[in-house]
Amino acid sequence: MEFEGQSFENQKFTKIVCPGDDLGRKEFTNCVFEKCDFSGCKFSGTLFIDCQFTGCNFSNAKVDNCGFRGVEFESCKLLGVVLAEVNAFLIDWAFKKCRLELCDFNRLDIEKTEFIECQILESDFVDANLAVADFSGSDLRASKFQNTNLERANFRNAKNYYIDPAHNRLKGAVFTYPEVLSLLAGSGIKVEY
Repeated sequence: MEFEGQSFENQKFTKIVCPGDDLGRKEFTNCVFEKCDFSGCKFSGTLFIDCQFTGCNFSNAKVDNCGFRGVEFESCKLLGVVLAEVNAFLIDWAFKKCRLELCDFNRLDIEKTEFIECQILESDFVDANLAVADFSGSDLRASKFQNTNLERANFRNAKNYYIDPAHNRLKGAVFTYPEVLSLLAGSGIKVEY
C-alpha cells in the first residue's frame, strides 16, 4: 500500500487508486497528488499542509476533523463531500477548475477562499462566512446561500447563482451583468430590456 506509515513529506503520488480505504490520522506535508482516486476514502483526522491535488477524485470521501492548510485543489472532483465537518481551525484552501457537487460548506468560516472557474452544483453554503471569497468564472447552479456572509466577495463572470439579498450579507460584493439581475429574482420585480 502506498500510504503505509503516518507521516509523509515532500512526496509525489500519481494515479493512486484506493477507493474506500481508511487514510485517517495521517499527516502529509508538501506532497503532490496527481490523478488519484480517493472516492469513498476516510480521511478522519488527517492533516494536509502545503499540498496540491490535481485531477483527483474525492467523491463521497469522509473528511471529518481533517485539516487543510495551504492546500490547492485543481481540476478535482468532489461529489457528496461534507466539508462542513473538517477541522474548523485548519482551513486554508483554494479550488480551481474543480467540480464540487452536492457538497456541504455549512457554517464554515472560509473567508478569502478561492473558487476559480469551478462548477459548484447543488452545494450548500448556509450560515457560512465567505467574506472576500472569489467565485469568479464559476457556475453555481442550484447552490444554496442562506444567512451567508458574502461581503466583498467576487462573483465576476459567475453564473447560475441565486442569492437573496434579504437573507445574505452582500455589502461590497462584486457582480457582473447580466447575471447580477438574478439578485432581483425573489423580489417580484420585472426587468425589461
